[in-house]
Amino acid sequence: MLRHAARSSRRLIVGVVLGMASLATGLAIAATPPHATVQTGVLEGRRMQVDGVNLNVFQGIPYAAPPTGTRRWKPPQPAAHWNGVRQATAFGPRCMQRSIFSDMRFRSDGMSEDCLYLNVWAPANATSRKLPVLVYFFGGGFIAGDGSEYRYDGANLAARGIVTVTVNYRLGVFGFMALPALTAESPHHASGNYGLLDQNAALRWVRANIAQFGGDPHHITIGGESAGSISVHAQMASSLSRKLIAGAIGESGALIAPISPLPLAAAEQRGTQFMQQVGAESLKALRSMPADALLQATGAKDAVHFGPDIDGYFLTERPVDTFRKGKQAHVPLLVGSNSQEGFYTAILKDATPTPAHYKAALQKMFGDEASTALKLYPGKNVAQVKRSATALAGDLFIAHSTWRWMNQQRETGKAPVYYYYFDQARPLKRNARPGDTPDPGAVHSGEIEYALGNLDTNRVYAWTTADHNVSRIMEGYFAQFIKHGNPNGRGLPYWSPARKARGGLLRQHIGTPTRNYPDQNAARQRFLTRYFAHRPSAF
Repeated sequence: MLRHAARSSRRLIVGVVLGMASLATGLAIAATPPHATVQTGVLEGRRMQVDGVNLNVFQGIPYAAPPTGTRRWKPPQPAAHWNGVRQATAFGPRCMQRSIFSDMRFRSDGMSEDCLYLNVWAPANATSRKLPVLVYFFGGGFIAGDGSEYRYDGANLAARGIVTVTVNYRLGVFGFMALPALTAESPHHASGNYGLLDQNAALRWVRANIAQFGGDPHHITIGGESAGSISVHAQMASSLSRKLIAGAIGESGALIAPISPLPLAAAEQRGTQFMQQVGAESLKALRSMPADALLQATGAKDAVHFGPDIDGYFLTERPVDTFRKGKQAHVPLLVGSNSQEGFYTAILKDATPTPAHYKAALQKMFGDEASTALKLYPGKNVAQVKRSATALAGDLFIAHSTWRWMNQQRETGKAPVYYYYFDQARPLKRNARPGDTPDPGAVHSGEIEYALGNLDTNRVYAWTTADHNVSRIMEGYFAQFIKHGNPNGRGLPYWSPARKARGGLLRQHIGTPTRNYPDQNAARQRFLTRYFAHRPSAF
């Protein structure tokens, strides 16, 4: 018995020693920063943990050369090689932009023209695996935004087994100005769309390097919201990108009327006007101007606006024509818009929401078609006027273009389309005062934190259990779609692909509750299609 006790004691001691050694090894592994060898050199990232899942995080990775000096207003060039180990533990600078949107909270290292960086979140045990990849493009009207924003953080999706990437791309005058001189110097006889070409360069970088982080280069889904969603639509249409992706997610927005790309000649005219406004006599002089001076000039009262154009290289025709011909990327699409993309005041201006004022506003807007508009967006009492005018404002702003994208992909895309209607209004703010009320619907961009699992990064709102439940569902849909091209999975309300049934087009209502229902608003979207057919682009 004594010998048995002695053996047991020795086993206990050995077990404790081995356990301590194992713990020490685990701590050492956790303390060792992760490394990844990409085409341009070795990166050192950092480790973090989310919901018990260890992640490797690499931030501020250059995917292209700084677009400065003679590279300003040129397609992105390859990033330079470096010697030794490059630290990738902090976000790079955000691209040149004015402070316009109050809801943007950056973690970037200042602002600079040298801004073509991306960020990667990946499961720590993924280096020998082939995990699905999400490349996400931020929103901000092509004039603001950054991949470092809290709401786009990729950690939660990475914890679900997805290698998640956010991308910076050039904005405003730096990303979208076209000029005859730029067209003349281009080997493709193209100018403009530099921001979209940046996104394409990032996709090519991901295709070439993402396996080093555990991602599958042949399973890349692209996603984005607002300008990011418009970007996804454009990348699906472009011959440069459409073969690089396996799926697409669009949250509110497409490059279709009223947000159509400008013809190259019209875009060049805007660039020429800007050149005159800043007093530059040549392209060389324009390139030599300080970036801050150019940025300030874009904020002038009479400054022109820059956006995507049909440059003849990235886009050879309007995306609506590409999709009509069935030449776009034939990949599964998850797409939708929110219940309050606009507000009734955009239609009524300062007038009170009475039926008479509403009818007068529609008459001014639609002329001879006002009676048709009133049937599709009825306003027989104040409550109905508010609802219909809010719906119309949202459609005119961005929901209609999103519907056109969905419908075209459903008709010619040769892959399933999943169409959603996000209707979870954000709760009151934490600092709400007595009498404050939340928005009646889900505002533009209001779904981002829900979809990417980042409610807790936004401390402005007093999130409720219902909000977290909707976020669990929507993030679950996104994760399943990125993994399988189908948003359905265990514990999620069933989501049918968009198809005609029960007198409408099946659409997923995401909110409280989440359910599949027949959307019956095709008639008003067809009406707006006719309305926009002969009107100029918003860009």
